[in-house]
Amino acid sequence: MAQLHWTLFPSSSLLLLLCLLPLLHASTGDSDPIYRACVDQCEKTGCVGKNCFQHCKFSSDGKSIDGPWYLQEPLYLRWKQWDCRSDCRYNCMLAREEEREQLGHKPIKYHGKWPFRRVYGIQEPVAVALSALNLSMQFHGWLSFFILLYYKLPLRSDKRTYYEYTGLWHIYGILSMNSWFWSAVFHSRDVELTEKLDYSSAVALLGFSLILSILRAFNVRDEAARVMVAAPLIAFVTTHILYLNFFKLDYGLNMKVCVAMGVVQLLVWAIWAGITCHPSRWKLWFVVVGGGLAMLLEIHDFPPYQGFVDAHALWHATTIPLSYFWWSFIRDDAEFRTSILLKKIK
Repeated sequence: MAQLHWTLFPSSSLLLLLCLLPLLHASTGDSDPIYRACVDQCEKTGCVGKNCFQHCKFSSDGKSIDGPWYLQEPLYLRWKQWDCRSDCRYNCMLAREEEREQLGHKPIKYHGKWPFRRVYGIQEPVAVALSALNLSMQFHGWLSFFILLYYKLPLRSDKRTYYEYTGLWHIYGILSMNSWFWSAVFHSRDVELTEKLDYSSAVALLGFSLILSILRAFNVRDEAARVMVAAPLIAFVTTHILYLNFFKLDYGLNMKVCVAMGVVQLLVWAIWAGITCHPSRWKLWFVVVGGGLAMLLEIHDFPPYQGFVDAHALWHATTIPLSYFWWSFIRDDAEFRTSILLKKIK
């Protein structure tokens, strides 16, 4: 799948541009007659050259000779659902790319994806590792935010924080970690279920980030007003996710929804950063500008180096420091708002 991400903020960046491009079911490699012939032959014989696959062995009635393939595969491969067709496509792709490389041709995409090399059954090992690092950065940012609020800053008499956006940022942190988790799972194995979970978690994060940007930029503190802002957006995002999962995974519609939410969020944060007197607004600008530069990696897509590192994997790497600065801004905002409220009380 051709995945792109909008690098506005490290969390909501997790899949605005993922939403932008549809899954490319037809690619240049798919129509290559040599590749197609290899796959057809492999599905009949169970072999690509000297490589043969145990779960491609069939009897005359079409059943596997040695029982179901998942009983034959190593334990660490069973959950990934590799079957005869996927193994045939993968090995034919590698064989065809070796032939093309000898002829001096550049790599091409197969079924919407660059020719990545598996490691222990993982489709995109570098992207998985970087997604895991981003997940750890989100957890570190959220945990440091939690410690700051409840152990370093003053609390009210009822043990609640002075910071008015505490609960919202907690939800944001959980959704961010959830998105990076499913990003890692999706890059590990691209199937319909992992794709839908990846898309759904990304849309949920993007929608909530939009709500949070509006509430924070306009300093909405009244609960009734917050409900009036959040309710229609939550209803819209929920309906959209249900539509994608249970009616039709419409990539064109998803693109429009994500672009709309992303652009509005971008404008809200950018305008607020330009007019606010917040002492840490430079961190906000750093994330905005840094995210914009990182997006160039997605625009200028290139094949994976040695079959492992492509532009998208490098984008994952850039979001790690951006996440650090983003959570640093959130912590600074908590301290800033708490200090203002304490001065008013005194």
